[in-house]
Amino acid sequence: MGNRKTFILVFSALGITLNVVLGTMVSMMKIPLLFLDTIGTVLVSVVFGPWWGSLTGLLTNVVLGITTEPSAVFFGLVNIAIALVTGFMARKFNFAKWYVALSTGLLLSIIAPLIGTPIAVALFGGLNGSGMDLVVLWARAAGHDIFASTFISRITGNFVDKILTCLLVMFLISRVPSIQNTYNKKGSDHAA
Repeated sequence: MGNRKTFILVFSALGITLNVVLGTMVSMMKIPLLFLDTIGTVLVSVVFGPWWGSLTGLLTNVVLGITTEPSAVFFGLVNIAIALVTGFMARKFNFAKWYVALSTGLLLSIIAPLIGTPIAVALFGGLNGSGMDLVVLWARAAGHDIFASTFISRITGNFVDKILTCLLVMFLISRVPSIQNTYNKKGSDHAA
């Protein structure tokens, strides 16, 4: 039992690293519609469940809060919600199926901005220095209020990012033997 818990902790640390490294790289490149800052959270949630994924997501934001931007801690709520939705979807359905990953990505595309928008508006007035600020500014110029402008920006980016993230995780659990074996050991937790 102790070896399994150690394995899960190491895997979760890898998930945090994936979130931080990929999220930071994409952010530095200011790639619109892409974040990849929750791929580790989604992967851990699918393989080990919503609670380990929630811990991974929360600790990702704590690490980012300490190393880059203190306000990142507040967005930990978004990462926890992503973990819960993904983890419960993976418990109920076989995440190795493309349509399950796609459906989960669509759900996350709506849930994440619903939680993140009020945080972004309260902390930054809707702008956060990413490539998506252009969408916020465009929506503001078109006459939308700050909440709607920020939500439009976030949901637009999340449709691409969260769907791609879930499909990438689906690919990893179906193609990388060590991840596939760990995922498949849960066996009865997944419907066909």
